[in-house]
Formats: sequence, C-alpha cells, structure tokens
Amino acid sequence: MTSTSHPARAIFGSNLVAMPTPMNPDGSLDEAGIGAVAKHLVDSGCDGIVVAGTTGEAPTLELVELLRVLELVRAAAGSATRLVVGVGTNHTAKSVQTARAVAAAGADALLVVTPYYSKPSQAGVIAHTVAIADATELPVMLYDIPGRTGLALTRETLVELSHHPRIAAVKDAKGDLFEVMSVMAETGMAYYCGIDELNLPYLAAGASGLVSVMGVVGADRNRDLITAIDAGDLPRARAINDAVRPLTIALMRTAPGVVTAKAALREIGVIAHAAVRAPLLEATASEVAVIRAALAADGQPTGNRLLTA
Repeated sequence: MTSTSHPARAIFGSNLVAMPTPMNPDGSLDEAGIGAVAKHLVDSGCDGIVVAGTTGEAPTLELVELLRVLELVRAAAGSATRLVVGVGTNHTAKSVQTARAVAAAGADALLVVTPYYSKPSQAGVIAHTVAIADATELPVMLYDIPGRTGLALTRETLVELSHHPRIAAVKDAKGDLFEVMSVMAETGMAYYCGIDELNLPYLAAGASGLVSVMGVVGADRNRDLITAIDAGDLPRARAINDAVRPLTIALMRTAPGVVTAKAALREIGVIAHAAVRAPLLEATASEVAVIRAALAADGQPTGNRLLTA
C-alpha cells in the first residue's frame, strides 16, 4: 500500500506521535523543552504531532497555554509537519471555543475525544461532535478511548459521523479490530492505531497510520514499521515489532504514558525535567529504572546529557 492508498496521510500524516507537554518543576510550561521535543520528534522521523492530547496533559492546560504550546511546536517542527490539536472535552461550548482558537492559531487538524464523565447518549455524542466539526474548516480525527472516557463510540455512531464532510479519521484505542475493519470498509474512514501494543495488527488491517506514545523515543522504528507494511513485507514488519517490544512495554505498561514519555525524554537528554501536573505524579525511581533499562537495551544513550554535560 502506498500513500495514494491512504489519502488521509496527506491530511494527518502517517507516523504521528502523541507529544507530552514539557513543564518546569513549578508547573509552568518549559518553553525550551517544548521546542526541543518537537524538533526531536521530527528529526526522529515523525510526520505528524498530536498537541494537547492525553499525553499532552490537555485537561490541565489553560487555553492561553495551549495556544502558546501550539506556537512553539509549529516554530520547532516546521510547516511540513502536520499538527493535530486536541480540543475535545465534556463541555461542548468550551470545545467549540478551543477549536476556533487553535484553527486561528495554525492547527492542521482537530482531535476530538468522546465526551467523558457525563456519559451522554450516542445521539448526544453525535450532536457534540458535529458542533465541534462545524465550528471550523479543519479536518477532524475522532478519539475513541472508552477506557478513559467511560463511553465508546458505537459502530452506528461512527458510521453516522463519517457522513460529515470534515470528520475523516479515528484514533482508535478501543482495540476491536473487527469493528475497525468493518467501519473502514463501510465508510472509507481512516483509522490510526492509538494502542502501541497493537501497531502491527492495525497497520496490517489497513490503518492509515499510528498515533504513538512509544514514538517519543521510537518514531524511527514506527516509520520503518509503516514502510514495511506498505511494501507488503510482513517478516520485516514482525522483526521491527519484536525489536521495539521492550520499549513499548516500558512506556505503556509501567506507568501512565504521560509519565513514562516524559521520563524517557529526560533520560535521553531531550528535556531537563520530567515534571507533570497534578493529579499525575512523576515517575518513581523504580519506574525510571525500567525505562532506563529498556532504552539502554535499545542502544539509546541515557543519563540526561542536559544535566550531566
């Protein structure tokens, strides 16, 4: 499969990384760190960055901070990198306001998570999502992650939303591959894997790309995995997947991805601090040890050169 087979790649990219938002120990934005992470991701091979998603600690970012993060990421990543910005909340009017603000600030696309906590009906989910999609001219990627929201997008809802001219893709963290394949076949909606442990089967099933947390330190391997699948080289794809599995385990099964991503970036010297905002807690010494061991086994330098140089 080529890029022509995946038209969504021209809109969203194929090798996306869920970018953490670097912060200082006092909780303020680490502006130098934000630029450094964005540059690191592009240099590592990603062609799209998700700004202010779950891994970006979106629930704790004020709108003025989100706009500043977007400005800094754009400056560091350049115009060729697609910036997909998280705007979804469980407050429709607030989500619409945020969508309009990031569109004016230069976002390429919107990421809209299913409304959490409130548990609206599926009709309510559709109305909420359409209101956000109607607020700008930007393409929309839905974010289906019932483990966090408590509410899945049903197959019928996905089909209904696919009729909207700007709702073009789904970041799927539900893990129902048969539903993924069915919705793609019925609607032409593009899918992006949002579960790093399942990157290989999603791509093999026809997903357009990845939105990866592991990609903060393995975007080059994700790029190679996508290339191998596009070429129909399943043995090489399996080998790449096997090689990156220890990193995936360390980042996805040790602590929340926000926490592990920042700890990993600190370990390889991209950022000076792994601070997170409450209610999250920074990685413990034992969690850092797991991440450090996986990075070392992967051949990546550890020890935070920013602090030891």
